Amino acid sequence: MIETAGLFSSFPEEELFQWVLQRDGESYRALDQRRTFRTELEGKGFFVKIHEGYSLKEFLKNLLAFKMPAIGAKRERNAILHLTKRGVKTMTLAAYGERGVLPFWQTSFLITEELTECHSLAEITDRWSVTPPTFMEKRKLIEKLGESVKGMHQAGVNHQDCYICHFLLQEGTEDLFIIDLHRAEIRESLPWRWKSKDLSALAFSVSHLNLTKLDYFRFLRCYYGSLRGNQGEIIRLLEVVERKMRKIQSHTLSLREKRGFL
Repeated sequence: MIETAGLFSSFPEEELFQWVLQRDGESYRALDQRRTFRTELEGKGFFVKIHEGYSLKEFLKNLLAFKMPAIGAKRERNAILHLTKRGVKTMTLAAYGERGVLPFWQTSFLITEELTECHSLAEITDRWSVTPPTFMEKRKLIEKLGESVKGMHQAGVNHQDCYICHFLLQEGTEDLFIIDLHRAEIRESLPWRWKSKDLSALAFSVSHLNLTKLDYFRFLRCYYGSLRGNQGEIIRLLEVVERKMRKIQSHTLSLREKRGFL
């Protein structure tokens, strides 16, 4: 199965698969079952993600840890198309392909257009310790983030890796794009559980920025549309976020210890 658009429309199916598998470029991530790299075609930049299937051993390991592994590129492809249809800024799909019957041994790929002149919110906020933002700069960024997450959740999508490094701000247009959706899930209506998980991860990723209570409430006002009438849910959310943040911090420290970072 192959889906193509733009420059990739002229590729025969098998030829495109070979082009993807033999292609190389600037590596952004290389894991056992997935690698991501940047490449070019006719002078235009693209990002390629290749999923090489999933071993049964790794699948069982995740199940024992009560986790469902992200198998293949289809989940991200579906999330991109769904968010685009709902008017939420995200990546532009250039090509998608899969071959093989069972997901465990299936090879699949995803190609998206490069988002030019973009910086992740993690990169932008990292500079704040040297060059603090103005009041209006910080306010605008917080409001954009609130609107972006709100749009994603209203579309029934939970990211599962909802950290500020996965939001890209484009220079000039100041559009905010959501990226890295390979673990995203789509539901008709997003349950509270998944909203709170995304928001907890987001809160954890900004916990080092010394944001004020006003900053957090500004985000929540954009996310909810209004604080009035939502006080009960917001209080409950803050309690859950604080509890989940402690859990994420503990898990992160444990991983760093295992990998020898501490």
